[in-house]
Amino acid sequence: MKNFKLVLPVSILILFFTQLLPAQISGRDIMQKVDDQGSVQTEINKSKMTLINNKGKTREREVTRYEKSYNGASGIDTKILIFFEYPADIRGTGLLLWSFTDAQKEDDRWLYLPALKRVRRIAGESKNEYFMGTDFTYDDMGGRNLDDDTYKLLGKEPVDGVECFKIESVPKSEDDQYSKKVTWVIPEKWVFVKVEFYEKSGALQKVLTVSNIKQVNGIWVGHELFMDNLSKQHQTKIEILEVKFDNAMNDQIFTQTTLQRGKVQ
Repeated sequence: MKNFKLVLPVSILILFFTQLLPAQISGRDIMQKVDDQGSVQTEINKSKMTLINNKGKTREREVTRYEKSYNGASGIDTKILIFFEYPADIRGTGLLLWSFTDAQKEDDRWLYLPALKRVRRIAGESKNEYFMGTDFTYDDMGGRNLDDDTYKLLGKEPVDGVECFKIESVPKSEDDQYSKKVTWVIPEKWVFVKVEFYEKSGALQKVLTVSNIKQVNGIWVGHELFMDNLSKQHQTKIEILEVKFDNAMNDQIFTQTTLQRGKVQ
């Protein structure tokens, strides 16, 4: 008896094996999904910051953040206003940021210090300074255009038992404060749970971890953020106390006049 051989057309074989393979997704695709998942028209959140030094001593801050997306209108991507509410000695201190859609245009940043009664523009190298004793720089506090970086999917890796995509982001600009970042993103939720920040030398500088992830109006939000600054032996913990999305928000909030007033009326 002759051996029986089943010969399938090449096109059918290709279709069969293609269906077995997972859909291809790039690092940029993943970061776009993260961006889209968290995309809202407006956001107001209240948070508590805890600053921890290398001896374990802590200082607390209470902060309110306002953010509005302009979807490219007049070249504006987002505007952000941050006010310190507590303690009393820094109440009214504020930071105003305007982020532009043009990746070649540097963001505008203004800091208001009530004790000095003046607005200071944050530009050039100053954008890499740490904001009010935290482990976040002025540049960290603003938004970031996806086109500011190139992306590479490094594979999958678990974080606290959850399988995540691992993406490397390398800034296109040589003036960027970091040489690269590595981000871990939860599939389906499309929210990041860990980010590593690398110095120009290639050394690991800071690690941000995000936990207590909950949905608010259909948006996945990390309610606890912990930045471990390895180079400074200092940490910043942020606890989101309240967050609201898509409330009506007047454009006049995001002006130097409001910044100098020290509060939103």
